[in-house]
Amino acid sequence: MHLSAASDDVRVSGENLTHHWERVRDRLKGEVGEVEYRTWLTQIILGPLEEDEVTLLLPTRFLRDWVRGQYGDRLQQLWRAECPLVQRVELQVKRGATVPTPVSAVTASAVIPDEVPAAQISTSQPPVAEIRNDLAAPLDPRFTFDSFVVGKPNEFAYACARRVAEKPSSPGFNPLFLYGGVGLGKTHLMHAIGSELTKGGQVSVAYMSAEKFMYRFIAAIRSQSTMEFKEQLRSVDVLMIDDLQFLIGKDNTQEEFFHTFNALVDAGRQIIVSADKSPSDLSGLEDRLRTRLGCGMVADIHATTFELRISILEAKALASGVTVPGKVLEFLAHKITSNVRELEGALNRLIAHANLFGRPVTLESTQEVLHDILKAHDRRVTIEEIQRKVAEHWNIRLTDMSSARRARAVARPRQVAMYLAKQLTSRSLPEIGRKFGNRDHTTVMHAVARVAEIMERDTAFAEDVELLRRMLEG
Repeated sequence: MHLSAASDDVRVSGENLTHHWERVRDRLKGEVGEVEYRTWLTQIILGPLEEDEVTLLLPTRFLRDWVRGQYGDRLQQLWRAECPLVQRVELQVKRGATVPTPVSAVTASAVIPDEVPAAQISTSQPPVAEIRNDLAAPLDPRFTFDSFVVGKPNEFAYACARRVAEKPSSPGFNPLFLYGGVGLGKTHLMHAIGSELTKGGQVSVAYMSAEKFMYRFIAAIRSQSTMEFKEQLRSVDVLMIDDLQFLIGKDNTQEEFFHTFNALVDAGRQIIVSADKSPSDLSGLEDRLRTRLGCGMVADIHATTFELRISILEAKALASGVTVPGKVLEFLAHKITSNVRELEGALNRLIAHANLFGRPVTLESTQEVLHDILKAHDRRVTIEEIQRKVAEHWNIRLTDMSSARRARAVARPRQVAMYLAKQLTSRSLPEIGRKFGNRDHTTVMHAVARVAEIMERDTAFAEDVELLRRMLEG
């Protein structure tokens, strides 16, 4: 290493320069902390001193630019305080420490950094291309905006996703934080955004679950390739992390994600995150991370309504080409209410069963094919629930179940509710009668017999009662 003095009478030996550098490094480490130092600064190598300028070498251009932007001024101040002969600090990429970057991708069109540390290209490390190809998950081509059924519960999240897909990194929409329960469409929207952005091949997108982010981070630490990991993620235009709640309680991974988040947002790149709760409710995440996640656009996806579930099922059934009766769709929409993914899976099983065996889809076959799913949703039926479901079905007031009104529009549904209470509960006739306005047990007996009689001669009426029974019974 060539060293020269800043003046003729004062010279700095190589040994002294190394000593100065160690003191500067220790002070900087004390200021930024162990994690920050290990993340960004540990790979700095002392270079030559020429005149009043000392050179510090870094293995990659990305790392050089980052250190220059974040710590350049502070390094210069520390050097001046430690060794007055040094007035300037030059950060350079170490020559011979880089290899040409192959045109590979995190996803199909991901941007790859220009340089990678030569030290990491050794026989003991996994190939660079292998790491990159394995870094992110592929986008599912089935999840597009066209295949996403929009309703009141998800229209806001859909609109925000559309906006980000059209104009990524727009003010107010970065980061985009989508949250909601399991199976409500968060992942679908993220894939749709990614597919839309990568259509032209000009935008690089990396999508992965928070779990995968953590395991890749750990693997990078073990293989001493953390800088590659950082550079790959921080070189993309859009980073999407699914199920962020997985990082709760994983402090080191949160730390890494926090720095990645800052690096991308500072560079004007788009961040899209999903979780099961809003940022403010994600207790267990560091406050600084929760604050940043909530500083962009936060869009929630509410639980589906009956109408939205019907729309989803109708769209899927139409696309399949299999005729699915409306009563079957209503039955599924009533029985499977919390998870769209499970709802679609149930319909897919019915369609597959119909195609494989050439049989029509009916309520009976639905209950047979989906017995395991329906059993999981089974619950103890109460008379109150029967009354409520029957009242909703015939659009009468719940109070009419116990009122004295005898109009057929009210009396017939009340008789059906009594019939179902007898069929689906273990209550005695007097107990059922008391639940219906303290009626006598003979009134209940008459209702049960009357409903059974009508069901034998009126197919439509029988189907209505059967539908109600299946919805209540599962």
